[in-house]
Amino acid sequence: MEARKVGSLEVTVVGLGTNNFGMGMEADAIPPVVDAALDAGINFFDTSDSYGESEERLGRALGRRRDRVLIATKFGSPVRGEEGTGGAKPDYVRGALEASLRRLATDRIDLYQIHRPDPETPVGDTLAVLDEAVRAGKVREIGCSNFSAAQIREAQEAASGARFVSVQNHYNLLSRGDEAEVLPLCEELDLAYLPYFPLASGLLTGKYRRDEEPVEGTRLQRWGGRATGLLSTENFDKVEKLTAWADTHGHSLLELAFAWLLAHPVVSSVIAGATKAEQVRSNVAAGSWVLSPEERTEVDGLVG
Repeated sequence: MEARKVGSLEVTVVGLGTNNFGMGMEADAIPPVVDAALDAGINFFDTSDSYGESEERLGRALGRRRDRVLIATKFGSPVRGEEGTGGAKPDYVRGALEASLRRLATDRIDLYQIHRPDPETPVGDTLAVLDEAVRAGKVREIGCSNFSAAQIREAQEAASGARFVSVQNHYNLLSRGDEAEVLPLCEELDLAYLPYFPLASGLLTGKYRRDEEPVEGTRLQRWGGRATGLLSTENFDKVEKLTAWADTHGHSLLELAFAWLLAHPVVSSVIAGATKAEQVRSNVAAGSWVLSPEERTEVDGLVG
């Protein structure tokens, strides 16, 4: 599989998001998914200390194969079941890092990301403690998630040591807000962009149908009212156009969702979750379709 740069790291263009590992999956269902990812050539695994037991379960599933992969995790969101957690104050970051290292059963984290901005802590203070972790060899690279363009620029200007090398934000064919400022800034600052929710929580897989309630057990069924905006008439109109376009090119909607993201030069890896081995294999296959600039422009015209 093709690999692209995230700072000094070489990550596969399809990564495995492990949110489901701690939120919905049974423990014994996780090793087959990790095995399938490794067998398919994925070397990039993304988790967070706020994803339930995800870090621990990922660490156990990797076992002695840890050195074959690059692990990205996050801090800053409240940790489930632990009061007073979250934020990016230096002392909190030090403790969160040690806890993640312990749960992942590793001596270093390849990409350590602040999960969300902390308005109560100057970003320069957070960067200073992250630089400390890099110099100690506990972290290789650092990144941010859910940052606006202004917050990214502020962080780059505040850094005196280690700097963010990546931005992990919400981006897909139906959610394109980052195109206005964040993606151009990533190009300007040479930052890797890591889109999450690449399949719009399943809407870009054909899983959901117009005027039908989400199937029991799916993410959008669990979201309830939060899913209403995503399951809009406008989005279903777009999905139908995209499905037809992909079909005429001999591909599925899922494959188009990956190919469209990877056609953007700043996208380094598409973070996609999976609960079954066959989903991993489908995601990896989707990462091999290369859209021409003309084709990407055509697709852009379908979604406005």
